[in-house]
Amino acid sequence: MASPVDAGPPQPTPRGPTLAGCPMFPVDNAWNRDVSTDPVDPHSADYVAFMGSGLVLWPAFGGEYGQPFAVVPATQAKVPMSFLYSSQSDPGPYPFPADVPIEPWEDRHAVVLQQGECRLHETYNTYASGAGFHADSGAVFDLVSGAQRPDGWTSATAAGLPILPGLARYDEAVEQGEIRHALTYIAGATAHAWVAPATHSVGTSDARWAPPMGLRVRLRADYDLSRFHGASLVVLRALQRYGMFITDNAGGQAWYLKGTHDARWSVPDLDQLKSVPASAFEVVKLGEVRSGL
Repeated sequence: MASPVDAGPPQPTPRGPTLAGCPMFPVDNAWNRDVSTDPVDPHSADYVAFMGSGLVLWPAFGGEYGQPFAVVPATQAKVPMSFLYSSQSDPGPYPFPADVPIEPWEDRHAVVLQQGECRLHETYNTYASGAGFHADSGAVFDLVSGAQRPDGWTSATAAGLPILPGLARYDEAVEQGEIRHALTYIAGATAHAWVAPATHSVGTSDARWAPPMGLRVRLRADYDLSRFHGASLVVLRALQRYGMFITDNAGGQAWYLKGTHDARWSVPDLDQLKSVPASAFEVVKLGEVRSGL
């Protein structure tokens, strides 16, 4: 009888990001996939040049800036919701407390994670209305299944992607010292198109190399990180391993990296990120590009 083959020590179970007892999508979800060895898109240089290779990475969080969010219990009372774009919004009620934190800038995003059910509720251009809230659009994401929105549907982001799973969070960057998921950024002009996991586009350019929503860039492996420290170093390591998705467009003066509103962030620490040029990034090979026209 053949002797059993020594399989060696058991391999560690992959660890996906979590928050408040909920997964931030399954471990094998696109958000949590290590893309450090994925092929570079053949038109990477063209996309980066269009997005502004002379620009820099810019943390859109720290100090007074960043995206607030709330974690509520499974028993949180749900309130009625109404939406401007109701055909592409998940209907209410939503578990929004009366004092739900709303991003104070022009997008007025509200982000609420419901424990127990592990559902993420996000809205865009959010205002209190009667006993509930009115928003331009609303989306509910099942963080356990990781199901995407239907093709052509928006969310609280122009890309149809969620907000919370792509934020740089203090608990990960500082307390845990590791970010195990892709991040998100806002570029300048974008194409009338998207690529998975995005499902929607609000394009602003017909240029050939305008990036589609959902385009994923990563920090090049050969970019020297020896001069960085603290949370900035953790963020940059995550950008080398998981990259970041485009979820929206703006003025284009920088590549605006998204993170949480948290008074504990050290602004001098985060300022290190502003020295990283856009030219240090490359585009991960795109999948099928879908037209948004």
